[in-house]
Amino acid sequence: MSFHLSASVGIGMAFIAMLCWGFGDFLIQKSTRKVGDWEALFFITIFGALITLPFVWRELPTVLFSGSNVIWILFLASLILFIGGILDFEALRRGKLSIVEPIWSLEVPVAAVLAFFLVGERITIIQIILIVALVACLILVAFREKKIHARIFMEKGVIFAILGGTCMGAANFFMGWGGRVTDPLIINFISDVFIFVVSGIYLIGTNRIGHTIRDIKQNYGVLIPMSIADKAAWVAYVFAMVTAPIAVATALSESYIIIAVLLGLAINKEKIHIHQKVGLVGAIIVAITLAVITT
Repeated sequence: MSFHLSASVGIGMAFIAMLCWGFGDFLIQKSTRKVGDWEALFFITIFGALITLPFVWRELPTVLFSGSNVIWILFLASLILFIGGILDFEALRRGKLSIVEPIWSLEVPVAAVLAFFLVGERITIIQIILIVALVACLILVAFREKKIHARIFMEKGVIFAILGGTCMGAANFFMGWGGRVTDPLIINFISDVFIFVVSGIYLIGTNRIGHTIRDIKQNYGVLIPMSIADKAAWVAYVFAMVTAPIAVATALSESYIIIAVLLGLAINKEKIHIHQKVGLVGAIIVAITLAVITT
């Protein structure tokens, strides 16, 4: 399966990923509270594998036997994505969302640095400045405390958030690289199968598989929309990284925090602080400018 897309289509895919992750994270929060972290991860990945299988099964033998370099990229993408997901879940379990979310902006520079050193990807000075500005605005949006103080780094979950953000940045890069050496659907299928098998083994080993199946039957109304949004986001994101610079695609996709805040305002009637409003407006302006310059 071969895809030939322009950079402008790739930027469009990054915005689709942003939108889908914004809704997906909102639904993931609801789902994990109902069924648990491992159970939600198990359902998302088996759903994703089943959805992408009809599009990739013919090419799987060719990809799997195409060479050791390709296999290692696919394996590292799947493994690091799994570790990053677990660390993120643990950060959320231990810490506050207002502390954890800004730290996750680490994903952008980590993915950009790996793209620079491992695949020699270059972006312009203007793009670098805009990416830094976008990350700064997203941190302001995500930070829901009234004041920034040194005690933040002593909060529960901070270490897991730092490790999780670093791992997810690496996972983002390897997912993009995997999409380039195979295609976006295959790397998504491989990573879903890997995580589904590992999480399934964990649930069986902890005698939770029966309980998980019951929870899925009782909560499929929330789990299915969550899985659709999450899988659409990952597929669109990898498509974006195949055609646009990984650093740019990652920065734009990470802007899903904007959607999460807007959903909180619209649905939960949440109030936001002045610095969040400034960050929100700034992030929208910078994201649009970055997209225009890149295309």
